[in-house]
Amino acid sequence: MSAGTLYDKVWDLHRVAELPGGSTQLFIGLHLIHEVTSPQAFAALRDLGLSVRHPERTVATVDHIVPTTSQARPFADPLAEEMLATLEANCAEHGITLHGLGSGRQGIVHVIAPELGLTQPGMTVACGDSHTSTHGAFGAIAFGIGTSQVRDVLASQSLAMAKLKVRRIWVDGRLQSGVYAKDLVLHIIRTLGVKGGVGYAYEFAGPAIEALSMEERMTLCNMAIEGGARCGYVNPDQVTFDYLRGRPEAPAGEDWDRAVAWWRSLASDAAAEFDDEARFDAAAIAPTVTWGITPGQGIGVDETVPTPEELDPDERPLAGEAYRYMDLRPGVPIAGTPVDVCFIGSCTNGRLSDLQAAAAVAQGRQVAPGIRAFVVPGSEQVAAAAEAEGLHEVFRSAGFEWRQPGCSMCLAMNPDRLEGRQISASSSNRNFKGRQGSASGRTLLMSPAMVAAAAVAGHVVDVRLLLAEPGATGSCIDSAPAASAAGAGR
Repeated sequence: MSAGTLYDKVWDLHRVAELPGGSTQLFIGLHLIHEVTSPQAFAALRDLGLSVRHPERTVATVDHIVPTTSQARPFADPLAEEMLATLEANCAEHGITLHGLGSGRQGIVHVIAPELGLTQPGMTVACGDSHTSTHGAFGAIAFGIGTSQVRDVLASQSLAMAKLKVRRIWVDGRLQSGVYAKDLVLHIIRTLGVKGGVGYAYEFAGPAIEALSMEERMTLCNMAIEGGARCGYVNPDQVTFDYLRGRPEAPAGEDWDRAVAWWRSLASDAAAEFDDEARFDAAAIAPTVTWGITPGQGIGVDETVPTPEELDPDERPLAGEAYRYMDLRPGVPIAGTPVDVCFIGSCTNGRLSDLQAAAAVAQGRQVAPGIRAFVVPGSEQVAAAAEAEGLHEVFRSAGFEWRQPGCSMCLAMNPDRLEGRQISASSSNRNFKGRQGSASGRTLLMSPAMVAAAAVAGHVVDVRLLLAEPGATGSCIDSAPAASAAGAGR
């Protein structure tokens, strides 16, 4: 078993007791809730006559069901309105902080917790959402949980869990221009498989990881779950500390200095032992696009849809299903595949640097005729920062719609949905059948810059070709502060 890793250290610090059957009662330092998976959990507490054990350790927001065109109350969808009203009532009853619409702090749960400084190194984080692994970017151990576990954390501030093995994902080199963290993680999932991480925590490490901004690290950890890993994390370093310094919920003054010293001590030891290791070369990775119906069915934009003969025998049945559903022929280049809808947003890629990268492609260009393209900031703070830089005007001038914060078309629990057999270029995290709102709709996952490139071309295209055109600079706002633009152009 692993030893001396950040995962081992954080696990040991939060162990409450060993339970019959071999699982561990693990204390949860930060519990994040939203309107979809919490109502039944609160109802269960009432049925059991229980209260919330540590309301100060639970923070709520609304994201999945909110419309992104008009957020005026009551919502047009009565079920969405009921879900939000229920969350508001539950938070008020139990004294839980809720970052609601118009508060200036509302947004996708995995965007607002980091930007507020709630997520910190050494924490255990839980949320009733698959992509809670996002928070591992800070050197936290973060788990997505189900509704019954949301109930358990509300009632006891702990979870019963089995300890995971740890695989180190070592990435040498540096990503090329026009290649982003989204491409890196899609390449890793393509290589290791969507079930390759089952039973593991992923530690992302190496020179290429150290070179990533915090927002890029969040993208990487966000999709660890899509590779089967229960969580993914990056060791805290100066990049982490620089991001957290001065945020509303981060330590301050002498507490800050003590916190940083402790956070540094949590990083995996030089002699740490891992259960497994996989190595990658960042420089060899191209912009990556999914062609199938799982995040593992991805290829470089300069490749062709694989033929059955190129795949392992056990992959061929799913590939056959994907060929039929996606209506893509084996051996055909993925570049040139037409798209109908282009979506930039989600907890994977709805942060400021994501919007900067996409706007750099959109600037001075126009969305192709017949293409519906829209941009959904991940939070009210992201929207305000983007508008302060003029990104909304760049997008609007190019023919994109500029929307209000929310999960939007990532999972389509709101009005933003594909229709019929439409095909989407999406910066979100899942390309499952029906994921974006239509039972027959099709999704191609890619980076925000690649989505913007598809929007102006009308089909899948290598964003590096657009960035190499005369006059293209790779930056749409020359005066953008270096700190906020750090993740925009790898």
